Amino acid sequence: MLRGLALAFSVSFFSCYLTSVPSLASSDGHGFLQCLREKMPSELVYTQSSSNFTDVLFSSIKNPKFFTTATVSPRLCIVTPGDASHVQAAVVCGRRQGVRLRVRSGGHDYEGLSYRSVRPSEVFAVVDLGASLLAVRVDRIESTAWVESGATIGELYYAIARNDSRVAFPAGECPTVGVGGHFSGGGIGMMTRKHGLAVDKIVDAKMVNANGELLDRAGMGEDLFWAIRGGGGGSFGIVLSWKVQLVQVPPTVTVFNIGRMVDQGAVDILTRWQHIAPSLPSDLTIRVLVQQGQQALFQALYFGTCGALVATMGEQFPELGMTSADCQQMTWLQSAATPFLSFASNGTLEEVLLDRTAWTSAFTKAKSDYVLRAIPKAAWKEIFSRWFGMDGAGDIILEPHGGFMDSVPAAARPYPHRNGVLYVIQYIAYWQQQGDGGAAAKSWIGGLYDFMGQHVSTNPRRAYVNFRDLDIGQNDDDGTFESGKVWGERYFVGNYRRLAAVKAGVDPTNYFRNEQSIPPFMETTTQVI
Repeated sequence: MLRGLALAFSVSFFSCYLTSVPSLASSDGHGFLQCLREKMPSELVYTQSSSNFTDVLFSSIKNPKFFTTATVSPRLCIVTPGDASHVQAAVVCGRRQGVRLRVRSGGHDYEGLSYRSVRPSEVFAVVDLGASLLAVRVDRIESTAWVESGATIGELYYAIARNDSRVAFPAGECPTVGVGGHFSGGGIGMMTRKHGLAVDKIVDAKMVNANGELLDRAGMGEDLFWAIRGGGGGSFGIVLSWKVQLVQVPPTVTVFNIGRMVDQGAVDILTRWQHIAPSLPSDLTIRVLVQQGQQALFQALYFGTCGALVATMGEQFPELGMTSADCQQMTWLQSAATPFLSFASNGTLEEVLLDRTAWTSAFTKAKSDYVLRAIPKAAWKEIFSRWFGMDGAGDIILEPHGGFMDSVPAAARPYPHRNGVLYVIQYIAYWQQQGDGGAAAKSWIGGLYDFMGQHVSTNPRRAYVNFRDLDIGQNDDDGTFESGKVWGERYFVGNYRRLAAVKAGVDPTNYFRNEQSIPPFMETTTQVI
């Protein structure tokens, strides 16, 4: 698991050292690199002079629009830690020498903030957990698993089900997403209505804080443990591994994928779906993918047999016209792999979950919204006819809430979008490097997002932190609490203030920082004389 758990540096050393930290804007990096060489094997550190630096940097970048010389990449180095002590060393050296760190697990951050900066002059290093911290250890007796942050969701699913096919874990649909980033933002998936978010099933974690200390749940305290389970990555420290509670699944689940064009009633069916999907039995989740070509694709996961699903759909959602011919019965693990069947080459269906290269080659831009009241039929009619009939149209994905999500208070985790939320929308635009440089796609997603403002949550207009979007705001140069409110309250609503207070307690100098990291909130008191 995590090798080298013994702290390489004493707590008293940290306390003395952190009272004097160089300016994070003043370092040229030479002292940082020398410090790293003294504390870890040189082969774990890739500088820009290393022959394979670019290969390591690009190895898990999932958005090719950042494969460019204009991208502000780590000018100093990429650290590929083999155990906890290497991460501690990177933090200690960074603090001592005035060098900030960014942390990457799977490379799926839509804005690339785990490995790039928006600020051209920023000097930083990257800690790449996806290089070696990949282990998954399942405990059949406890029905838990420890998973390191560099592992992917697909690797986690595969390891769990191969150990015991009767259990699973509720997380996202994309198998190449890194566990560290996914868990840090919440973790929505096809089992969210049944078992909640990924963070609702995290029971412990091991992390390195801004002092370089290695902490578990008991050591970090409940406030910090609360914050790392959904408060966004890159703010509170570097989480190395997570202990998750597994959930029971039946031996057979049933899925369907049913497409409906506009002339087949897609508008009416989708309008009706909004009222039905959040209130269906929690054993059944139906999400919708609206695609170019004016099609709505209804995708379902049901914890039961085809016969039972047909009966349930006949009672609850007859408008879709689902029949037994639409059913596919399989194991839960196969259901997680099926959407990525086109990426499979050799091996079994399930082994596609282990393929870290299974991802689109298109440039992408994403945005998100939350829907609290059903969108009128007339609006959906316009969305299909206008927005999905134009050049550059991408996809929108509608993922229902309800079920388990309604039972969790908004303040129980940093993810606040619980009771009363019908569904979350993810907008995705795609383009290739050739052509108009994405002008049509960018115009499409920006225009559709503006149009949707009248139909989605307001004050604030909510967004999902795992669908990172710098358009909604960025921290100012000083990383102030007020500048963070612009985007922070959209991701976290009322939980933003508590997250900032936790940040002030564990990282008051704002060492772990990026364009959308939580800033510290220093509460002040006024003495009345």
